[in-house]
Amino acid sequence: MESGPAIFAGTACVLFGAALLLWTAARLRLRAPVAHGVSPVASAALSLFFGVAALGGGIWCLGYA
Repeated sequence: MESGPAIFAGTACVLFGAALLLWTAARLRLRAPVAHGVSPVASAALSLFFGVAALGGGIWCLGYA
């Protein structure tokens, strides 16, 4: 019973992290702003950090499922 929520949370985090990393990479490749009104370097760095964190957290959840 406990593995069901872990699988759901892990899958959601992995999908979100992967999508955030792909979106950030696409914006950086096009030299478009990642976030409007924020420093380009700071927004790209934070977006990459949270994408990797979500991906890692999702993999960690799936490892315990």
